[in-house]
Amino acid sequence: VFGATLTHAAISLPLVVRFLGGMSPLAFLRGIQPALMVAFSTSSSAATLPVTTHCVEEDLDVPPEIASFVLPLGATVNMDGTALYEAVAVVFLFQCFGIELGMTELLIIVFTATLAAVGAAGIPSAGLVTMVIVVEAVNGSLGGDKVLPLAAIGIILGIDRILDMCRTTVNVWGDAVGAKIITRITPDIPAG
Repeated sequence: VFGATLTHAAISLPLVVRFLGGMSPLAFLRGIQPALMVAFSTSSSAATLPVTTHCVEEDLDVPPEIASFVLPLGATVNMDGTALYEAVAVVFLFQCFGIELGMTELLIIVFTATLAAVGAAGIPSAGLVTMVIVVEAVNGSLGGDKVLPLAAIGIILGIDRILDMCRTTVNVWGDAVGAKIITRITPDIPAG
Protein backbone atom coordinates (compact mmCIF):
# COMPACT_ATOMS: atom_id res chain seq x y z
CA VAL A 1 0.00 0.00 0.00
CA PHE A 2 2.81 2.37 0.88
CA GLY A 3 4.62 1.66 -2.39
CA ALA A 4 1.46 2.15 -4.43
CA THR A 5 0.57 5.45 -2.74
CA LEU A 6 4.16 6.64 -3.11
CA THR A 7 4.11 5.76 -6.83
CA HIS A 8 0.80 7.57 -7.28
CA ALA A 9 2.09 10.65 -5.40
CA ALA A 10 5.56 10.72 -6.96
CA ILE A 11 4.75 9.76 -10.56
CA SER A 12 1.06 9.88 -11.49
CA LEU A 13 -0.01 13.11 -9.82
CA PRO A 14 3.10 15.11 -10.84
CA LEU A 15 2.57 14.03 -14.45
CA VAL A 16 -1.07 15.07 -14.28
CA VAL A 17 -0.22 18.46 -12.77
CA ARG A 18 2.46 19.01 -15.42
CA PHE A 19 0.43 18.07 -18.48
CA LEU A 20 -3.15 18.81 -17.46
CA GLY A 21 -2.56 21.47 -14.82
CA GLY A 22 0.16 23.29 -16.76
CA MET A 23 2.42 23.75 -13.74
CA SER A 24 5.82 22.51 -12.64
CA PRO A 25 5.37 19.65 -10.16
CA LEU A 26 8.06 21.09 -7.89
CA ALA A 27 6.43 24.52 -7.81
CA PHE A 28 3.11 22.80 -7.16
CA LEU A 29 4.62 20.80 -4.30
CA ARG A 30 6.08 23.94 -2.73
CA GLY A 31 2.68 25.61 -2.91
CA ILE A 32 0.69 22.73 -1.45
CA GLN A 33 3.28 21.54 1.10
CA PRO A 34 1.58 23.03 4.21
CA ALA A 35 -1.67 21.25 3.36
CA LEU A 36 0.17 17.98 2.80
CA MET A 37 1.80 18.28 6.22
CA VAL A 38 -1.56 18.86 7.90
CA ALA A 39 -3.07 15.96 5.96
CA PHE A 40 -0.24 13.67 7.01
CA SER A 41 -0.46 14.61 10.67
CA THR A 42 -4.27 14.58 11.01
CA SER A 43 -5.23 11.79 8.58
CA SER A 44 -8.31 13.85 7.78
CA SER A 45 -9.16 15.41 4.43
CA ALA A 46 -11.94 17.38 6.11
CA ALA A 47 -9.65 18.84 8.79
CA THR A 48 -7.11 19.79 6.13
CA LEU A 49 -9.66 21.60 3.95
CA PRO A 50 -9.06 25.17 5.27
CA VAL A 51 -5.30 24.85 4.80
CA THR A 52 -5.71 23.27 1.37
CA THR A 53 -8.04 26.09 0.32
CA HIS A 54 -5.57 28.73 1.51
CA CYS A 55 -2.65 27.04 -0.28
CA VAL A 56 -4.37 26.63 -3.64
CA GLU A 57 -5.81 30.15 -3.63
CA GLU A 58 -2.68 31.97 -2.42
CA ASP A 59 0.19 29.87 -3.77
CA LEU A 60 -1.25 28.03 -6.79
CA ASP A 61 -3.39 30.86 -8.25
CA VAL A 62 -6.68 28.98 -8.10
CA PRO A 63 -9.67 31.35 -8.04
CA PRO A 64 -11.76 31.21 -4.83
CA GLU A 65 -14.84 30.23 -6.87
CA ILE A 66 -13.08 27.10 -8.11
CA ALA A 67 -11.38 26.29 -4.78
CA SER A 68 -14.61 26.59 -2.83
CA PHE A 69 -16.34 24.14 -5.18
CA VAL A 70 -13.64 21.63 -6.14
CA LEU A 71 -11.88 21.16 -2.80
CA PRO A 72 -14.90 20.32 -0.59
CA LEU A 73 -16.17 18.02 -3.33
CA GLY A 74 -12.76 16.40 -3.59
CA ALA A 75 -12.48 15.99 0.20
CA THR A 76 -15.72 14.04 0.03
CA VAL A 77 -15.44 11.93 -3.13
CA ASN A 78 -11.83 12.02 -4.36
CA MET A 79 -10.45 9.24 -2.22
CA ASP A 80 -7.97 7.66 -4.62
CA GLY A 81 -5.55 6.77 -1.83
CA THR A 82 -8.35 5.14 0.14
CA ALA A 83 -9.59 3.13 -2.85
CA LEU A 84 -6.06 1.91 -3.50
CA TYR A 85 -5.64 0.97 0.16
CA GLU A 86 -8.91 -0.94 0.36
CA ALA A 87 -8.20 -2.95 -2.79
CA VAL A 88 -4.69 -3.95 -1.76
CA ALA A 89 -5.65 -4.67 1.86
CA VAL A 90 -8.61 -6.86 0.92
CA VAL A 91 -6.53 -8.93 -1.49
CA PHE A 92 -3.91 -9.28 1.26
CA LEU A 93 -6.49 -10.45 3.80
CA PHE A 94 -7.92 -13.07 1.45
CA GLN A 95 -4.39 -14.31 0.77
CA CYS A 96 -3.70 -14.53 4.52
CA PHE A 97 -6.63 -16.90 4.86
CA GLY A 98 -5.59 -18.92 1.79
CA ILE A 99 -8.70 -18.00 -0.20
CA GLU A 100 -8.13 -17.95 -3.95
CA LEU A 101 -9.53 -14.98 -5.82
CA GLY A 102 -10.40 -15.23 -9.49
CA MET A 103 -10.70 -12.45 -12.03
CA THR A 104 -14.37 -11.92 -11.11
CA GLU A 105 -13.51 -11.37 -7.45
CA LEU A 106 -10.65 -9.01 -8.34
CA LEU A 107 -12.99 -6.94 -10.51
CA ILE A 108 -15.51 -6.86 -7.66
CA ILE A 109 -12.75 -5.62 -5.36
CA VAL A 110 -11.76 -2.83 -7.76
CA PHE A 111 -15.36 -1.74 -8.32
CA THR A 112 -16.51 -1.88 -4.70
CA ALA A 113 -13.29 -0.37 -3.31
CA THR A 114 -13.76 2.59 -5.63
CA LEU A 115 -17.39 3.05 -4.63
CA ALA A 116 -16.73 2.46 -0.94
CA ALA A 117 -13.90 5.01 -0.98
CA VAL A 118 -16.24 7.60 -2.51
CA GLY A 119 -18.62 6.95 0.37
CA ALA A 120 -15.90 7.16 3.01
CA ALA A 121 -15.93 10.18 5.29
CA GLY A 122 -12.93 12.51 5.32
CA ILE A 123 -12.00 11.44 8.86
CA PRO A 124 -9.24 9.18 10.21
CA SER A 125 -9.65 5.46 9.51
CA ALA A 126 -12.88 5.80 7.55
CA GLY A 127 -11.42 3.52 4.88
CA LEU A 128 -11.06 0.77 7.45
CA VAL A 129 -14.78 0.93 8.15
CA THR A 130 -15.84 0.98 4.49
CA MET A 131 -13.55 -1.98 3.83
CA VAL A 132 -16.34 -4.12 5.30
CA ILE A 133 -18.38 -3.35 2.16
CA VAL A 134 -15.60 -4.68 -0.07
CA VAL A 135 -15.10 -7.85 1.98
CA GLU A 136 -18.84 -8.57 2.03
CA ALA A 137 -19.12 -8.06 -1.74
CA VAL A 138 -16.33 -10.56 -2.39
CA ASN A 139 -17.73 -13.01 0.18
CA GLY A 140 -21.09 -12.84 -1.61
CA SER A 141 -19.39 -13.70 -4.89
CA LEU A 142 -17.48 -16.66 -3.42
CA GLY A 143 -20.33 -18.24 -1.50
CA GLY A 144 -19.86 -21.61 0.17
CA ASP A 145 -17.49 -22.33 3.03
CA LYS A 146 -14.58 -20.19 1.84
CA VAL A 147 -15.45 -16.72 3.04
CA LEU A 148 -13.35 -14.19 4.87
CA PRO A 149 -14.58 -13.45 8.40
CA LEU A 150 -15.07 -9.73 8.99
CA ALA A 151 -12.92 -10.01 12.09
CA ALA A 152 -9.95 -10.54 9.73
CA ILE A 153 -9.91 -6.77 9.15
CA GLY A 154 -8.45 -6.53 12.66
CA ILE A 155 -5.19 -7.96 11.29
CA ILE A 156 -4.37 -4.65 9.62
CA LEU A 157 -5.66 -2.46 12.44
CA GLY A 158 -2.19 -2.03 13.90
CA ILE A 159 -0.73 -0.47 10.77
CA ASP A 160 -3.84 1.36 9.61
CA ARG A 161 -2.92 4.71 11.18
CA ILE A 162 0.43 4.90 9.38
CA LEU A 163 -1.15 3.94 6.07
CA ASP A 164 -4.02 6.37 6.73
CA MET A 165 -1.53 9.22 7.05
CA CYS A 166 -0.05 8.34 3.66
CA ARG A 167 -3.33 7.84 1.82
CA THR A 168 -4.84 11.05 3.22
CA THR A 169 -1.83 12.97 1.96
CA VAL A 170 -2.36 11.48 -1.50
CA ASN A 171 -6.08 12.33 -1.35
CA VAL A 172 -5.37 15.98 -0.51
CA TRP A 173 -2.67 16.19 -3.18
CA GLY A 174 -5.19 14.86 -5.71
CA ASP A 175 -7.82 17.40 -4.61
CA ALA A 176 -5.37 20.26 -5.18
CA VAL A 177 -4.37 18.83 -8.58
CA GLY A 178 -8.05 18.72 -9.53
CA ALA A 179 -8.49 22.37 -8.54
CA LYS A 180 -5.49 23.36 -10.66
CA ILE A 181 -6.79 21.44 -13.67
CA ILE A 182 -10.22 23.05 -13.42
CA THR A 183 -8.52 26.46 -13.20
CA ARG A 184 -6.65 25.75 -16.41
CA ILE A 185 -9.66 24.52 -18.39
CA THR A 186 -11.91 27.39 -17.25
CA PRO A 187 -9.85 30.46 -18.17
CA ASP A 188 -12.87 32.78 -17.96
CA ILE A 189 -12.64 32.74 -14.15
CA PRO A 190 -9.74 35.03 -13.19
CA ALA A 191 -7.24 33.84 -10.58
CA GLY A 192 -7.45 35.69 -7.25
